[in-house]
Amino acid sequence: MKARLIGVLALLLTGLLPVAAQAGDVPGRFDFYVLTLSWSPDYCAARPQDAEQCGRSYGFVLHGLWPQYQRGYPADCSSELLQPQIERQFAGLYPSRKLFRHEWQKHGSCSGLSQQQFHQLAASLKAKVRIPAAYLAPAQPLRRSLPQLKADLSAANPWLPASAISVACSGSGRFLQEVRLCINKQGSAAVACSEQMQRAEARSCRQPDVLVRSVR
Repeated sequence: MKARLIGVLALLLTGLLPVAAQAGDVPGRFDFYVLTLSWSPDYCAARPQDAEQCGRSYGFVLHGLWPQYQRGYPADCSSELLQPQIERQFAGLYPSRKLFRHEWQKHGSCSGLSQQQFHQLAASLKAKVRIPAAYLAPAQPLRRSLPQLKADLSAANPWLPASAISVACSGSGRFLQEVRLCINKQGSAAVACSEQMQRAEARSCRQPDVLVRSVR
């Protein structure tokens, strides 16, 4: 046992065996991005006290741009706080300032990009997504199957195939919670969502269709 420990220590010192710190979440080390757009009426049905977001008639809003592994995701890769000038420059990117700050610390810090670069990428990708007319501000709830929902998004965004779209539901699968769009690491093209995300969708959205709450 003693000889084995000495051997392991020797490998660590020579750099042939990675130390624990190298196995953690490292900025810039991930497989693809997930651009997550939340359906604000669903969020506000559960959190009406969030006046900053829920005092407005939002439809889809940016939840975040998330660096993602094929299995799991990195988080909190640095302690760098969001700079006030970035909040001012990208005002309105998120539906609330609290979410803005949270998303940079938990997800943006893992991108390997500067704050300016990361938020410019998030803003560009958000602007690239065209929301189908029926989902802009529906006065009445919409009922859609997942294939219909993905087809609607793909029709409005030819660059976005159904395989690059994942859906999350609330209320045991009854309501649309958010859509998650899988984008390559360069932020330049859609990619197929991972098998793990597909399984998560199946667990979350267990009903044959979902209700898209109306925008009040």
